[in-house]
Amino acid sequence: MFNNLSEKLDKALHSLKGHGKINEVNVAETLKEVRRALLDADVNFKIAKQFTNSVKEKAIGQDVLTTLNPGQLMVKIVKDELTELMGGDTVGINLGGSPTVILMSGLQGSGKTTFSGKLANYLKNKKTKQVLLVGCDVYRPAAINQLQVVGEQIGVEVYAEVGNQNPVEISQNAIKHAKANGKNVVIIDTAGRLAVDEEMMTEISNIHKAVNPNETLFVVDSMTGQDAVNTAKAFNDVLNFDGVVLTKLDGDTRGGAALSIKSVVDKPIKFIGTGEKMDAIDVFHPNRMADRILGMGDVVSLVERAQEQYDEAEARKLQKKIAKNQFGFDDFLNQIQQIKKMGSMKDLVGMIPGAGKALKDVDIDDDAFKGIEAIIFSMTPEERSKPSVINASRKKRIAKGSGTSVQEVNQLMKQFDQMSKMMKMMQGGGGKRMMQMMRGMR
Repeated sequence: MFNNLSEKLDKALHSLKGHGKINEVNVAETLKEVRRALLDADVNFKIAKQFTNSVKEKAIGQDVLTTLNPGQLMVKIVKDELTELMGGDTVGINLGGSPTVILMSGLQGSGKTTFSGKLANYLKNKKTKQVLLVGCDVYRPAAINQLQVVGEQIGVEVYAEVGNQNPVEISQNAIKHAKANGKNVVIIDTAGRLAVDEEMMTEISNIHKAVNPNETLFVVDSMTGQDAVNTAKAFNDVLNFDGVVLTKLDGDTRGGAALSIKSVVDKPIKFIGTGEKMDAIDVFHPNRMADRILGMGDVVSLVERAQEQYDEAEARKLQKKIAKNQFGFDDFLNQIQQIKKMGSMKDLVGMIPGAGKALKDVDIDDDAFKGIEAIIFSMTPEERSKPSVINASRKKRIAKGSGTSVQEVNQLMKQFDQMSKMMKMMQGGGGKRMMQMMRGMR
């Protein structure tokens, strides 16, 4: 996400390298490029100008700190300003009420129905909530069908009334149903709009008044840039919503919506959608997003995703296997599955400091593990548990069964062997020995 913006900001800030002091001349040159990068990202002109003026005020005349050069100091100032521009603090979702009622709004095609499912899945799994999805799009023929498919996929009940064309009635009846059936969160998926028209805005306003939601979220397709910001303002004038959801951040996103929307509507971005899977949802952290835009990665989010997939009991079993030298390909396969659950590979790489920049021209496929999995699935149970039995003839059979070459099988075997040795070294006092070895290499 934001690859183009990140590249241009990096280029602009790089121009300060080598100067002993930040002054008006080199700041003006740098900020001219920063403003151009923001405009290319479809940020509103006034907001881009305010942003660079604010950076200039904080940068002019600041002596370089002992541990910083001018480029690093400017990066810190830009990072702080980007964080403020996107909202400053992380704002969570309001889960008050009995039940909590969440009203979803947005234009047609913004990803609202899919995100309703993602949010239901998030609240069910992370907040242990009993969720009810409500289909109030009575105009689009496949809308309720789509919501029912999503609901079945994540194991969440969907409330719909076939034949009822009154979304206000449906939403009120759904809340009664939720109370009677022990549901403590109700997510109402309203009809998307092709444009901001008076009739449809009146309808969602009526739903809002009838159910008095604890949380009203406006879903924005982040790929639409400044148009999304203008639409958000029109919706906010009618609904006075509580927060924004940015979807499709895994696509060719220029970043204008994420960087402008808080300044225009003064409402926080609460969630982002980063893929098509139901678990591709993240709480929006302005400071972490600023780090990612500036190529600093997002190690905290990466660790959090890893912790979500961490199973203590399985980890203990794996530790015992490693200690007894019984780590096999089934265990290796299990580790791959856990990595895949963390999100798209491109998104994960972007969280590693420096990796996004280094691999910006590399096409990172989510099916990167497909060849490895095919090789492992072509092994017998004995070969998976005891890799040492795999000889030349077995390698030929495995290669043929997986549609790969013997060289690829050999490469996997080598990588597996290196990984096994590394994991063995980390057991007991191995970690200490490794640190000693690393110190000796300095």
